[in-house]
Amino acid sequence: MSRLEGFAPIAAAGAHTLILGSMPGAASLAAVEYYAHPRNHFWPIIGAVLGIDPALPYAERTRRLAEAGYALWDVLGACRREGSLDSNIQTDSIEVNDFAAFFVHHPAIDRVFCNGTAAEQCFRRHALPVLGEHFDFTLRRLPSTSPANASIPYPAKLAAWREIARCA
Repeated sequence: MSRLEGFAPIAAAGAHTLILGSMPGAASLAAVEYYAHPRNHFWPIIGAVLGIDPALPYAERTRRLAEAGYALWDVLGACRREGSLDSNIQTDSIEVNDFAAFFVHHPAIDRVFCNGTAAEQCFRRHALPVLGEHFDFTLRRLPSTSPANASIPYPAKLAAWREIARCA
């Protein structure tokens, strides 16, 4: 099983909100784009909530997301995993991204939203203990936008994700 490496964060100076996934899936890694799987609801939800057209080229979508004050990253910087499912991540291979440095460079971030349970659990287990009490932000889990999360219908996901636009 080969070692998979994630992407650099998408963030502009002054970002106020961080959206975290766990680790890019196979389609995203192949495309070198966050949330590239055609059935992933992330970009359609971002389009509905923040007014960023999901049909725009990837570079334009990410630019507009960053300009609106949203940062995008994953909890894991690297791991070993077969396929795309978070449940297949080999726990002894987990390499967590450097959140301490990230938050130093983005001190205005006061909200962190996790895209699904795996991202939240991984962040709480591996990143929060390293961050300690020096960082102050609200941490919330939203329903995963992954096509593997088919038990929650799109309208329910969209309703929950509207939270990211409140008080932004």
